[in-house]
Amino acid sequence: MNVTRLDESQVLDRLDALAGLMVDTVDGGASIGFLGPLDHAEAAAWWKERATGVAAGSLAIWAAHDGERVVGTVSLAFPDKPNSRHRAELVKLMVHRDARGRGLGRGLLTTAEDAAAAAGVTLLHLDTETDSPAEHLYTAAGWTRAGVIPDYAADPGGVLRPTTLYFKQLGAAAPTR
Repeated sequence: MNVTRLDESQVLDRLDALAGLMVDTVDGGASIGFLGPLDHAEAAAWWKERATGVAAGSLAIWAAHDGERVVGTVSLAFPDKPNSRHRAELVKLMVHRDARGRGLGRGLLTTAEDAAAAAGVTLLHLDTETDSPAEHLYTAAGWTRAGVIPDYAADPGGVLRPTTLYFKQLGAAAPTR
């Protein structure tokens, strides 16, 4: 697998592939902010809106490719306030269902953590559905569970589910972004 950071034009060029990954992720039951069934056009429109954040430097997106096919993504969202430039939120870690079990999720997570540290980020945070398979990935990668919020978000089927908050402290210098 080849993992690359996408610039604005690459996000726009890969809208169809990114949307396909997102639809597969939601169809697989992952709670990533959308109700199922997710329309491909709605997913593509969501990704198109992200290109602006990439261009502005408030969002970094990496995509894992198997040939021309996008099989995974991970993103870092950077706050815009001066007192929070030391942190970032890990968002939209997705792996296509037929690419799972090969370490791709862990590889994408490591890519984002390494890039964050290189940019001077010293604290990462995320939220994930409580009792989801993603929780094992984060705890195995050294993330610390901060707590659970009940009925935080609806899963793809529309059922309210709790979310677990995680954080990870990184060794890094002053922010350089």
